[in-house]
Amino acid sequence: MQRGFRISVITKNGTNPAYDGARIGASRVAERLGGSVRHAYPQVPDDVPQQRALIEAALAERPDAIVLAPVHPAALDATLSRVVEAGIPLVYMVSSSPAVLARSFVTADNHALALAVARHLIAHLGGRGNLALMEGHPDSPTSAPRTEGFLAAAAEHTGIRIVAQVRGDYQRDAARKTMAGILERVPTIEGVLAANDYMALGVLEALDAADRRAPLVGVNAMPDAIRAIRAGRLLATAAYDAMQMACIATEAATRLLSGQPVPGQIVLPAEIVDAANCAAWDLPYEQRPLPDWDAVVGAG
Repeated sequence: MQRGFRISVITKNGTNPAYDGARIGASRVAERLGGSVRHAYPQVPDDVPQQRALIEAALAERPDAIVLAPVHPAALDATLSRVVEAGIPLVYMVSSSPAVLARSFVTADNHALALAVARHLIAHLGGRGNLALMEGHPDSPTSAPRTEGFLAAAAEHTGIRIVAQVRGDYQRDAARKTMAGILERVPTIEGVLAANDYMALGVLEALDAADRRAPLVGVNAMPDAIRAIRAGRLLATAAYDAMQMACIATEAATRLLSGQPVPGQIVLPAEIVDAANCAAWDLPYEQRPLPDWDAVVGAG
């Protein structure tokens, strides 16, 4: 393994705690392997021009590799092409650009995760009830498959109705405000599907303010969500774990620098976290176990 390497890690925003986990995980892995990372993210959440400028700045500094969670699947293609042409190993995490292939892409199956966690909620409701669906940011390639997974689970039960389908843009405040509007106009909500944990926390705030209760589920398995599960406030979350993705992406970058084989795509396994198994997840990102490459990817 090459030591003394420098990796630029560029994430989508500084507001979603899941990306705090990604940055912490990348730093921990780099330190363990004898290198360092430099983190950057748009000050305006998920802003394409700002992330483009950050990629261009990294390109000018010529790190040994770039690990990137792109905010848009196509808007950054011209800049990403320049990274590839410069011979700097590029590894995507969370989302990717189909037009500009990176050396590896670390992700999870968004549709499968959403389908599983929605089925968990629907089973809890006995297959009947009015549901609200809180979508993510439309520019994020994770948003559509999560919405599709939620809707597919709902379609399996004639007693389930989606009575509100709205955007929360993956942000807590946006979800809180949007959910408050739903609660004002929809008298009966038996459950909520939120496309990430950060929005689920905003939904909880809106429910509290309206003195309403409804079981809800999220996606990410971030520490605040785990605490909400332990407190009986959140029913479950799907482990779309940005920390683990960043850990594996950072190790993939170091392996590329050492000439080792790395798969073109690495899909992390799906897991539903609820009251029965959340104790193992109830740790801050600084203390969560780092993923083992061979266990996740394979020794070959």
